[in-house]
Amino acid sequence: MPLITLAAVDVASYIPVMILITMAISFGIINVVASRLIGPRRDGAIKSETYESGMAPIGTARKRFNVRFYLIAMVFLVFDIEIIFLYPWAATFRNLEIGSDTSMIWFARILFFMFTSVIAYIYAYRKGVFRFD
Repeated sequence: MPLITLAAVDVASYIPVMILITMAISFGIINVVASRLIGPRRDGAIKSETYESGMAPIGTARKRFNVRFYLIAMVFLVFDIEIIFLYPWAATFRNLEIGSDTSMIWFARILFFMFTSVIAYIYAYRKGVFRFD
């Protein structure tokens, strides 16, 4: 039993989607062009200031952020991508016969994938990515 079967692509069935995408892009472009042509051009000191929820801004917007926020974002992305890869595996694994050689190979592959992800998590933990002292 093949895991993936390819069907003949019927281009005519995608025409409504193509029309919808074309209309959406056209609507966006028309709005931007109309705003440039019709809209007022009033530049001033107040318009170039930073908007701070209706209050006068204090200090500059050029503050340095702690690099730990970047590290946590990277760890989040790594594990988010892991979940993205796990979902198709689970959908495919459900259709395999349990106990067959193919299912065991697929299971071994995902165990290896999960093992490397756990190693990455342990590495990040030992490097102190999750500690805010």
